[in-house]
Amino acid sequence: MTRPSEDKQPHDHIPKPSSSSLSFWSSSLNLVLFLVIPLVLFLLLVSIFVPDPSSLSPFSSNFPWTFRHLLPHSFPSSSSRIQESTSTVNGSSSIFNESSTDSSFVSNGSISDAFTEKETVQLVPKHNESEEIDVTKSSAKRDHVKRYSKLEKVEVKLAKARSSIKQAALVRNFTSIHQDPDYVPHGLIYRNPNAFHRSYLEMEKLFKIYVYPEGEPPIFHNGPCRSIYSSEGRFIHELEKGKFYTTHDPDEALVYFLPFSVVMLVHFLYEPQIAFNTDAIGRTVADYIDVISTKYPYWNRSLGGDHFMLSCHDWGPRVSSYVPNLYDKSIRVLCNANTSEGFNPAKDASFPEINLLTGEVEGLLGGPSPSRRSILAFFAGRLHGYIRFLLLNEWKHKQDPDVQVFDQLPKGVSYMTKLKNSRFCLCPSGYEVASPRIVEAIYAECVPVLISDNYVPPFSDVLNWNAFSVQIAVKDIPNIKKILMGISQRQYLRMQMRVKQVQRHFVVNATPKRYDVFHMINHSIWLRRLNIHVQDFDH
Repeated sequence: MTRPSEDKQPHDHIPKPSSSSLSFWSSSLNLVLFLVIPLVLFLLLVSIFVPDPSSLSPFSSNFPWTFRHLLPHSFPSSSSRIQESTSTVNGSSSIFNESSTDSSFVSNGSISDAFTEKETVQLVPKHNESEEIDVTKSSAKRDHVKRYSKLEKVEVKLAKARSSIKQAALVRNFTSIHQDPDYVPHGLIYRNPNAFHRSYLEMEKLFKIYVYPEGEPPIFHNGPCRSIYSSEGRFIHELEKGKFYTTHDPDEALVYFLPFSVVMLVHFLYEPQIAFNTDAIGRTVADYIDVISTKYPYWNRSLGGDHFMLSCHDWGPRVSSYVPNLYDKSIRVLCNANTSEGFNPAKDASFPEINLLTGEVEGLLGGPSPSRRSILAFFAGRLHGYIRFLLLNEWKHKQDPDVQVFDQLPKGVSYMTKLKNSRFCLCPSGYEVASPRIVEAIYAECVPVLISDNYVPPFSDVLNWNAFSVQIAVKDIPNIKKILMGISQRQYLRMQMRVKQVQRHFVVNATPKRYDVFHMINHSIWLRRLNIHVQDFDH
């Protein structure tokens, strides 16, 4: 019998299966039912509950899940992390950024061990033996990852200090909770005693200043230690002695001091025949910045942000304007702390103007008790600016025994005696906002009365000036007596007691003592350095 042609339809001829055929299909059916179908179901379940096999690659961010919890926050893939660490050391990127410095590491208290070799290696998954051997054998690469620049190490310490100060600021006690053998800040003279104390202690541990050696006296590395500008000279002198805060290693410094004296620049370079022409002074400062920015990497690294200048001369702000980054970015420590003339309290520090005729404070400190002070308010000074004009014009000729205002004291009358016999001492601005009378009043334990516009008092980020001084608006000069008479005896006694307490922060000591004016100026600079984050992209 011939087979049916292949072009016939299937239903034309259906042969009956033989017994052997039935046996074959029966076993096949069993195979499908008992082997294939369970296998398919198993694969289906695996595909649902297990990630794509490609996700198990060491280059996948999903491998393995437990590594996500080794550090406080999620990280990118393992290989990219190692790349980031290596490139950081090479200077092509930075470990730090403005957000992570304080939040990711500081808030979790892991600054000291956040960048250790151990953690970096833990984050490399052991995918196979060859990869594990590569990680183990590449000791040079691990050493490279461990080497962070000195600047990065400094910034880690600063981040930890910032965190410590922030935590201390949460304690709103009137007395610091930190122990101190010399002095524990307390009372309403401070905005936050605990935060200030913590910050001061951190400064003592970490603060380092590098003084550029370029330049020669008298214009550089020098300043007057007697006169109305004495605070400038005394500060420069103490830094030059090198007993406090200074370092000879610029790589470990937190800030860099530009040791030019505006007072000396004016004395030697100003040409009085060309009124108010400061170009020669400005060019000298610009040339100096050019020298140190060419010789050292630190100015260009921060655009001057971690550098500071210091001036008690009225022309300090004007001189700094000849170098835009000095004016806009550097820390300017100025007696002329006038916000209407560009003084920025976030980066600039107010410098107390102290007139030391002999260079010492001997005989200036202290005074009679409040009950022996017979004068309500006192001022003596020449006509110097429009505020003093208004004050003298209003009170000089009244000859009021309570409010005694003079442009020149009568012969034989002692200025210091008047200060120490007054309850309130008037401190009006002159041509510029600063006045040495503020510190004179504090020395004489006389409550200072600040009469100024746009003035930021010294150390006002730490001190609560409302607690120990009176601030009178220029427009209220005619109402001085009314305002001061309105202060109750009880309130005056409190304020006078606080003046005595705050005095320690303004005293000039032959050898600086903790918490005195030298250390407080440094603390103001320290706080401004805490406000910035410097990154080194060329390391």
